[in-house]
Amino acid sequence: MVEIISKRDGPRREDVQVKRLIEQNRSTIVRLADQISGGGYSASRQPRQQPKAEGLIIHVGGSAATASEASPSIRVTMNGRVISKDQNTGRQLHHIGDIRNRDGDQIFVLATKQNGFFSPVDETIAQALADLDGSRVTTTYSEDQLAADIGAKLGID
Repeated sequence: MVEIISKRDGPRREDVQVKRLIEQNRSTIVRLADQISGGGYSASRQPRQQPKAEGLIIHVGGSAATASEASPSIRVTMNGRVISKDQNTGRQLHHIGDIRNRDGDQIFVLATKQNGFFSPVDETIAQALADLDGSRVTTTYSEDQLAADIGAKLGID
């Protein structure tokens, strides 16, 4: 003989019994939850008042420097990126190029499309720094000297 078992419509009998038991003991459950949480359970269930914008001071964090306040400087990072950064905020303004290892030599590579960069520098910057592209960084010509030369060519201290 074959028995066909189909799912009944509505909740199961056990679920109905458990829900009824919880509802009958709701006050005891809430009292225990408050005792365990130090009143935090009931406090979390209270409706919260929406903040009003009237009289509030909204602080977004950090002082946002405008473009006129930017104080750019040239820096070579630890991973060999040559960047222009704002001295006031510390944020990067432009990626100028990289110092790469080629055949054992440290070479400055200007960020241009010809050198394989996806985000090249502007044409004016590329023209101003074209003679520094491919410069060797050695003990006599350091990264700091390269940064100073780039800054001088771009008119940045």
